[in-house]
Amino acid sequence: MSSQLVTKYFREERLPHIWCPGCGHGIATRAVMEAVDRLGWKKDDVCIVSGIGCSSRAPGYLDFNTLHTTHGRALAFATGIKLAKPHLHVIVLTGDGDTSAIGGNHLIHAARRNIDITTVVYNNYIYGMTGGQYSPTTPFHDKGTTAPYGNIDQPFDICNLAQAAGATYVARSTVFHAKQLSQFIEKALLKNGFSLVEAISSCPTYYGRKNKKGTAVDMMNFLKFRAVPSARFTTLSEEEKLEHVETGEFMNRTAPEYTESYQKIIDFVQGKEDLK
Repeated sequence: MSSQLVTKYFREERLPHIWCPGCGHGIATRAVMEAVDRLGWKKDDVCIVSGIGCSSRAPGYLDFNTLHTTHGRALAFATGIKLAKPHLHVIVLTGDGDTSAIGGNHLIHAARRNIDITTVVYNNYIYGMTGGQYSPTTPFHDKGTTAPYGNIDQPFDICNLAQAAGATYVARSTVFHAKQLSQFIEKALLKNGFSLVEAISSCPTYYGRKNKKGTAVDMMNFLKFRAVPSARFTTLSEEEKLEHVETGEFMNRTAPEYTESYQKIIDFVQGKEDLK
């Protein structure tokens, strides 16, 4: 199955990829491709956009319409693409820093507008590509190159942020739970509105090494045993919650989609339709 996905959806001349041994981003990218494959979409009908960072290298390996943009601006570019070509399935592949730090404003407004874009956030709790700086999702007291004595910022919960901003589908899984992750991504792709799936990934090179998380296998085992469904997560104490990752679907609702609402205004101005 893996070789078939590579032949069908990857630019093989760009391989091998640059991700470190033990990085979970390859698993997350495969989960996206499995979801697209199950839907049977033509590659010309898909546009994949990224910003800057480890996660954002993914579109360069994928044989679709792809756009590698500036840091934090993937959702801004994706919004323009979706407005210009509403028929395209627009997917943003981004990281925790790219989407919730410099790109945080674009995230909340893409969700607020409920524009039909699927965003997959590869969250490894660190800025991996640029040297291991702590990110907006780095857990409290964990270390990075810019927080050698421990991070004192309270971390963002990206899923809570997306829900509060107006997203219509929000879910979280991990790269260990790859099948579930791919299923959530498929649901997000089918949602007519802004959808976000957070993929908790592993970074043994920077995050793991700085925080003594052990080997890449140890980090995957952490996800295996410490990622728990929402129903169980709610029963944990506040201290226990800090040592676990909540997974599941957090939002699945229906709301007016932005490009459809925009088209109604165009049709009204051109006398084709009453504005309701």
